[in-house]
Amino acid sequence: MLHPSQFQVNEAWIAFRLNDALIHTELDGDFNCLALMDAASCYILGNALVSANEAHPTQMEVRRLLKSGRAREQAFPKTLFVPSELSVNNLVLEAERNRIAVVRVSEHQLQPFIGEAQEGYRERFGGGARSEA
Repeated sequence: MLHPSQFQVNEAWIAFRLNDALIHTELDGDFNCLALMDAASCYILGNALVSANEAHPTQMEVRRLLKSGRAREQAFPKTLFVPSELSVNNLVLEAERNRIAVVRVSEHQLQPFIGEAQEGYRERFGGGARSEA
């Protein structure tokens, strides 16, 4: 299993879905929150609200997300971990375009990194069983 102690700051980032249940808005519909985290520090570098009606985040959304991480760390990481269950084709393509190696792993393997952030979100905003991304 992967663990934060295996990494240096900004060596690897993790993209993951922060919310369990959809985020409902009256005006714009339902959303998921895609987060970007540094693997060593478990610091959330940025997030993007992605329409639940779309199969994948848009190219603009993923560029903005990666830009927020780069602004914080002043460089891109070598590696981006992405849960194999998460549909983020545009993020994968944009990361590869920026020479970031993308590694797909099960979300279970990422729990030592993302579990606390997801639990904190769940406690603050609620949510039930995880729905499809």
